[in-house]
Amino acid sequence: PLPEGEGEAPRFLASPSAGEAAAPLDVLPLPLREGRGEGRALAAAPLLDVQHLSVRFPIRKGLLQRASGAFVAVDDVSFSIAPGRTLALVGESGCGKTTTGKAIVQLLRGQAVIGGQATFEGQDLFSLSGDALLAARRQVQIIFQDPFASLDPRMRVFDILEEGLLALRPEMDGAARRASLERLVDQVGLRRDALQRYPHEFSGGQRQRIAIARALAVQPKLIVCDEPTSALDVSVQAQILNLLRQLQRELGVSYLFITHNIGVVEYIADHVAVMNRGRIEEQGLASEVLGAPRCEYTRTLLAAVPRIVAAR
Repeated sequence: PLPEGEGEAPRFLASPSAGEAAAPLDVLPLPLREGRGEGRALAAAPLLDVQHLSVRFPIRKGLLQRASGAFVAVDDVSFSIAPGRTLALVGESGCGKTTTGKAIVQLLRGQAVIGGQATFEGQDLFSLSGDALLAARRQVQIIFQDPFASLDPRMRVFDILEEGLLALRPEMDGAARRASLERLVDQVGLRRDALQRYPHEFSGGQRQRIAIARALAVQPKLIVCDEPTSALDVSVQAQILNLLRQLQRELGVSYLFITHNIGVVEYIADHVAVMNRGRIEEQGLASEVLGAPRCEYTRTLLAAVPRIVAAR
């Protein structure tokens, strides 16, 4: 595990060399050649197969808040993720990528009308209920963008991590839960005494490690990573990206990595889908989409990533 402040940073997130300006949070230089997207095609049957996903939010007006129409946030989106692989879903703010992730982890039930299919290990997630839905939630977890807002400040880290085990792993006794959580904080690079502390006692990067541990607690096969590094300093972004890759190698977990920052995609993702106004513009191997984009929108996103040029 990589403790806070340690671990090799990807080249595009490392401290600038002499003559280079320090990059702000979303300024990442290209090209990104340390990535994992080159030449890796989907070889296995998909773990998750999303077909024709649509998400519509009712528009309500008047004193009685009657539905008068619908806002289409996601329209006819299809993609798949193989076991142990990462698909990056990339696009500007408001393009529907976070809504897509929340729909897959069943966080929009009762709020939106969801169409299409999301097949996970042969089951359509959108048709599940009761015990089958609980079982699916154990297998599909999420990491939110803001680690402070997503952690209850009144709860110790132990209680935060134990919540998922109590709800989704009821067969575990107290001793087994404690042993599991101690191993978990080891895996994410935190000391075991962190279990007795509260979220406000940690830095932003450490809080995101806690959020990652919470997602991993129930041993999921797929994690939706919703902008997991965008609220962090650049150097801490590198540590979290390295940690996510390390955990994927060790555990074989798959990621749907949602980001507005196309600069990190080749480092973290095998495949990429570019989203704009609720639809997928293009998708494929990360190296192919980023190296030879077919659509103008992808080229625009790539052109917006500043390159750090050494001073002469």
